[in-house]
Amino acid sequence: MDAGISPGQSPAPQDFAQIFRLIGGYRISQALRVAVELGIPDHLAAGPRHCDDLATTTGSHAPTLYRLLRFLAGAGLLDETSPKQFALTPLGSTLRADIPASICPVVRLWLSESHWQSWSHLLHSVQTGQHAFDYAHGTGVFDYLREDAELSAIFNATMTTSSARLATALLKHYDFHGIGRIVDIGGGHGFTLTTILADHPTMQGVLFDLPDVVAGASLEAIGGKNRCEIIGGSFFETIPADADAYILKQIIHDWDDEQSLAILRNLRAAMPGHARVLLIERRIEPDHRDAMRVLHIDMEMLVNVSGMERTDAEYRSLLEQAGFRLARVVPLLDGAGFAVFEAMRSDTN
Repeated sequence: MDAGISPGQSPAPQDFAQIFRLIGGYRISQALRVAVELGIPDHLAAGPRHCDDLATTTGSHAPTLYRLLRFLAGAGLLDETSPKQFALTPLGSTLRADIPASICPVVRLWLSESHWQSWSHLLHSVQTGQHAFDYAHGTGVFDYLREDAELSAIFNATMTTSSARLATALLKHYDFHGIGRIVDIGGGHGFTLTTILADHPTMQGVLFDLPDVVAGASLEAIGGKNRCEIIGGSFFETIPADADAYILKQIIHDWDDEQSLAILRNLRAAMPGHARVLLIERRIEPDHRDAMRVLHIDMEMLVNVSGMERTDAEYRSLLEQAGFRLARVVPLLDGAGFAVFEAMRSDTN
C-alpha cells in the first residue's frame, strides 16, 4: 500500500483533481438514478437515439435531458456518436432492465429517498456506533420495508438479482452432492433454492423466511410440493430441524455480533450432528484497496442496518463462539468478493 506523502510534502494537482472526483461522486449516483427511473438505458438498447427523441419518449425537458446525457457520457456510460445522439457503452448496458441479473433494482434501492436520507447521517453512525436509518426515520429498515410496499418490492427484486448473479458461481465452485435435504434460511422468494434444486434432481428443499416474505413464493416455481416445503417464521425464534445442510446467504452480514450469534445458536440447536452450515458472504481482503468493493457494502451495512462485512478470521471467531468450527472457505470468484464459509458443529468430526 502507498505509505502516503512525506512530512512537508504538498499534494500534487492530480491529487486535488482526484479528491474533487471523490467529493462529487454523489452527482454521478443521482444521475444514474434518474437515468434508470426514466428508462434511458432501455430506450437505447436497440441503438443510438437523438436527445430530442428520448425527451419525447420519457416526457423530459430536452435541453436539460441533454445536459444529463452528456454528463453520463463523461462518466463513461454513454457515447455521443453525433451531435445530441447517444449510444450505450458496455458499462452503461449494465443498467438495462432486460438483462439477466439487472442492476436496476440495486440502483433504485440504494438511491431511494429513504436510503439517501440515511447516508446524510453517517456522522451519527460513526459517533455512536448506531445505524443511521433508525435515526433518520424513527424505525429500522426491515420494519420500514413492511410499511412501504413499493420499496419492499424493490428490495425483494434486489435480493433476487443478487441471487441470480451468485447462482452460476455457487453451482460452479461449491459441490452440493451428498445433500439430501437443504434449508434456505432467510431465502426470500426462493431463487437460490430453486437454482440448487434444479441442478440436483433428487434433493429436497425447505424455504424459510418471515411469513410475509414467503407469502410471495411459489412452490411450483421453486420445485413443486413433492420437492420443497415453505415455512414461515423468524430465525431469532426457531429454525427447521433435520436437514443435511443449511444455507444463510447474505443473512449474517445484516446483523451485529450479538444478533448473529443468536441466529447461529438457534441453528446449532436445530441441526443434526452431521449437517453443514453454508454461510454465503463477502470477504474483506487484508489490503484495504483490494477490499474496496466489499468495504462499500460494509458502509452500507453501517448506515442502514446493524450489520457488517467481516474478514475470514472474524467469521471463524463468530462461528466458534456459536459452537461451530470453520471447515473451509470456498471463494466463488464472482467479482463481488463472495465465498462459502462451510462450518460443522464443533462437537462432530
